[in-house]
Amino acid sequence: QVQLVESGGGLVQAGGSLRLSCAASGRRFSSHAMAWFRQAPGKEREFVAAITWSGSSTYYADSVKGRFTISRENAKNTVYLQMNSLKPEDTAVYYCAADLWGAGTRNSQQYDSWGQGTQVTVSS
Repeated sequence: QVQLVESGGGLVQAGGSLRLSCAASGRRFSSHAMAWFRQAPGKEREFVAAITWSGSSTYYADSVKGRFTISRENAKNTVYLQMNSLKPEDTAVYYCAADLWGAGTRNSQQYDSWGQGTQVTVSS
């Protein structure tokens, strides 16, 4: 398993941008598919975006497609989520997750390592 620490959350106005980072420690980061999930108050955790171990393929929830971009730097053991054109409905705790040898699935149960989460609040 890898240990994951998210950062970059905060308060932003609608239409603004934030970039989340997820730093991984441990071995074999480059062998993990990585993903971002989010959970709003009173709602279930939902898939946001995923990226394969090589970065060659990315996947997005329909609600964020065209506004969010997931990327990774394996040399820095870090995955990013660039969030543009933020909306109040994007308000949630955002979690980073890792899946060893994974393919970038939307299924949260496939991910075996999780960060503690970072709060993103978008005001209207």
